[in-house]
Amino acid sequence: GNVSFSCLEPQVVPVTFPSSSSFLALPGASGQDEVFVSFQFRTWNKEGLLLSSKLHRSSGCFLLYLSDGKVKTGLHKPGRALSDITAGAGLNDGQWHSVSLSVKRNRINVIVDSDVMSSAHASIPLQIFSGDVFYFGGCPRSGNVSECDASLGGFQGCMRLISIGNKAVDMISVQQNGFGNFSDLQIDLCGIMDRCLPNYCEHGGECSQSWNSFHCNCDNTGYKGATCHYPIYEQSCEAYKHRGNTSGFYNIDSDGSGPLGPFLVYCNMTDATWTIIQHNSTNLTRVKSANRENPHTVFFKYSASLDQLQATINQAEHCEQELAYYCKKSRLLDKPGGMPLSWWIGRTNETHTYWGGSLPAVQKCACGLEGSCIDSQHYCNCDADRDEWTNDTGFLSYKEHLPVTEIVITDTDRPNSEAAYKLGPLLCRGDRTFWNSASFNTEASYLHFPTFHGELSADVSFFFKTTASSGVFLENLGIQDFIRIELYSPSEVFFSFDVGNGPSEVTVQSPTPLNDNQWHYVKAERNVKEASLQIDHLPQRSHSAPPDGHIRLQLNSQLFVGGTASRQKGFLGCIRSLQLNGMALDLEERAKITPGVEPGCPGHCSSYGNLCHNGGKCREKYSGFSCDCTFSAYAGPFCKKGKHVSAYFGTGTSVTYNFQEYYTLAKNSSSHASSFYADMTLNREAITFAFRTTRTPSLLLYVSSFYKEFLSVILTRNGDLQIRYKLDSHQDPDVFSISFKSMADGQLQHVKINREEEMLFVEVNQKERMKFILSSGTEFNAIKSLTLGKILESSDVDEETMKANSQGFVGCLSSVQFNHIAPLKAALHHSSSAPVIVKGHFTESNCGALAGADSTSSETTHSFADHSGPIDEGKPLANAIRSDSAIIGGVIAVVIFILLCITAIAIRIYKKKGVYSKNEAKGSENEDSAESALKSELSMQNTANENQKEYFF
Repeated sequence: GNVSFSCLEPQVVPVTFPSSSSFLALPGASGQDEVFVSFQFRTWNKEGLLLSSKLHRSSGCFLLYLSDGKVKTGLHKPGRALSDITAGAGLNDGQWHSVSLSVKRNRINVIVDSDVMSSAHASIPLQIFSGDVFYFGGCPRSGNVSECDASLGGFQGCMRLISIGNKAVDMISVQQNGFGNFSDLQIDLCGIMDRCLPNYCEHGGECSQSWNSFHCNCDNTGYKGATCHYPIYEQSCEAYKHRGNTSGFYNIDSDGSGPLGPFLVYCNMTDATWTIIQHNSTNLTRVKSANRENPHTVFFKYSASLDQLQATINQAEHCEQELAYYCKKSRLLDKPGGMPLSWWIGRTNETHTYWGGSLPAVQKCACGLEGSCIDSQHYCNCDADRDEWTNDTGFLSYKEHLPVTEIVITDTDRPNSEAAYKLGPLLCRGDRTFWNSASFNTEASYLHFPTFHGELSADVSFFFKTTASSGVFLENLGIQDFIRIELYSPSEVFFSFDVGNGPSEVTVQSPTPLNDNQWHYVKAERNVKEASLQIDHLPQRSHSAPPDGHIRLQLNSQLFVGGTASRQKGFLGCIRSLQLNGMALDLEERAKITPGVEPGCPGHCSSYGNLCHNGGKCREKYSGFSCDCTFSAYAGPFCKKGKHVSAYFGTGTSVTYNFQEYYTLAKNSSSHASSFYADMTLNREAITFAFRTTRTPSLLLYVSSFYKEFLSVILTRNGDLQIRYKLDSHQDPDVFSISFKSMADGQLQHVKINREEEMLFVEVNQKERMKFILSSGTEFNAIKSLTLGKILESSDVDEETMKANSQGFVGCLSSVQFNHIAPLKAALHHSSSAPVIVKGHFTESNCGALAGADSTSSETTHSFADHSGPIDEGKPLANAIRSDSAIIGGVIAVVIFILLCITAIAIRIYKKKGVYSKNEAKGSENEDSAESALKSELSMQNTANENQKEYFF
């Protein structure tokens, strides 16, 4: 029959709506009670008008549009919406989607992608008759625009297979003006672009797009910016410290904007900043029955990848890791220079046979280097192969071998042979890149480095300080492309560049001059989306890149730092911590061989001195600064950490802190004295202290003046707290008493005194708060010294203060602070350098721990050394118990206490001997852990080896 051996596919002619002003108008059959329209579309936009048509004989219209990636259908009349239904979801994914709309009488049906589950239906309160024009994608901007609802934005995307009333529309005929009307369309072409392929979002950023651009969602990536390029975390603990952060857990990003991600570390902020990276096996582990055929092997997994660890180690000034190896008939080396019996493996997967405290490639332990091994014929204590516990412990500090990733032990299978090991965390100190700097002394001098070429994203960050009004920080040139960052004026920084789309620039204007010889931070970034510039904490400025322009930097020259290739407009000043795409440039090494440039930049305290709080002094270091808290009541890297220093005062004890050296004045006139002591005139004081005593009257605190003015805080005979201010040598002192209870009750009492000119505020035990007004004056002139306890030198004090001074103070004082002065801390910890004089029985104590005891009868002091290594639990602890009380009952109490101590210690010695005698039978089966068991064995071994113990009471 009539057979044709081919299948004629219907011709599919797509049409592109490239802008929001594009539209396609097609005629319809007016006045029909049934409307049917179908088509397919694809787009990246979440919003846009798909179809609009005015109703016949009505002022309303019906709409089909995209909203948040869903198809919505509505029947609208002026001022109100009669119907609004939704179908489909996520339709802005760039794929083809079909939609069919049917309206019959008073019912609307919408089906998306021929899926009944993605359909919507609604009834409306009036009958619909079709209009004569259907507008697809948008509305005309001129002509009879009342026939189209232009309140919604135009559609950008593609359509095809348009059908009206079950009749396909011939788009070629529309293109040839056969019927219909259109504007700004591309017929027979779908011009949609996938702007997320390739994905320009870095570091795992999620790409989404619209018709004209793409967007990167950087949530939970650890990065920020238009392409998730720049890290939100600092590169090191050192950087966190110099933002004023204290010790704690922080995420660090060792390579900045490079490919390595951030990871969690602990930053220990002391004078030196330590980065602590933990691993998965920190406990002491015991090993038995291991030999060469069946070795004990342990692998260590760190909280960061090996690449991240390497980046952290490379930029650190020093790294170390403690490795402790305990042994009993378990050797590390068979013999000096022989085959190793145990070894460890480092980051580069190389085997190492040197141990903690030793050097690479010498097959020794720390005792072998020091010549202190228990057997001089061997280089490790464990190689003596004795039937008793010993150890080889120390720090591994060769950075190229760290961290330890594996330990192998093979010599614990002989009778009574055993070993135990413990690997500490990786510890790294400092950041050699953070303070890496160079000083540019002439406008013609510069440093040069290899630089960007073919980069999609480029970021530069650095610190600078200068007194010059202008100068180029850095410049890089290509045949056409270039980047340049410069100080254009004292308060303006320019970032100019060209990647082939024409020159562009971003400018940041500072409200204050930048040539103030303080450190200022600059961060510039250029990526495929935008260019941005930030100075210090000022708002970031940015400039959008053209959507379809050139995107790669093509730079073929060196990067010039501190100047230009033409040797003009060079920078005069200091640049430090220069980084390109997360890689630090070594300015100091390059400066050593470059005329006109010097390595290093002094003067960090001028910028960072404000980080030293509470009277701490900023001290310059070659790499950075430190806060000297010697004369502050606070401790820590920034003198912000409260440190409760307490001391016991015996009878007649005196601690005097001199504010100024005493000057013998030839003429004791007010004008002459003022010339010396004008800087020591106070309008306000902030005083805090705690005390515990049962003695009354007592002198707690006394501040003297060269002008016969004074402040004294005393306990009266009945235990009232009394504050006595004399701020005018010609008037009697102001006296303020707090008498709600006796404060000489042996309990710890907290006092806070604040004066603001004539207003005096007193707080006791954080509950009682009182306000007083001074009448004797507002200025405390030429203050001389502060005394705690008994006043020993002649002073111009009133009678009540003298009565209290006859007893002085016997008891415990704690946390004494006068403004930013900490006299107890100075006397106990810095007596050689601080202007403090101590007389009498004065020892560091702990008032809080002894609350409730009679402080006047005895004070017990303990001294504990801060050891980082194992504690020798076999040594006795001697407590020195001192008393100056002459009361018979007190003596009896002390005697009874001593007898009880002797009994307790005798019982302890007996129990120790009993435990040791039973050790061979019981072993360590009752121990809670390997570590506690080993410590117990070491303690008993020490007990057996000692011939005599001496106990002092």
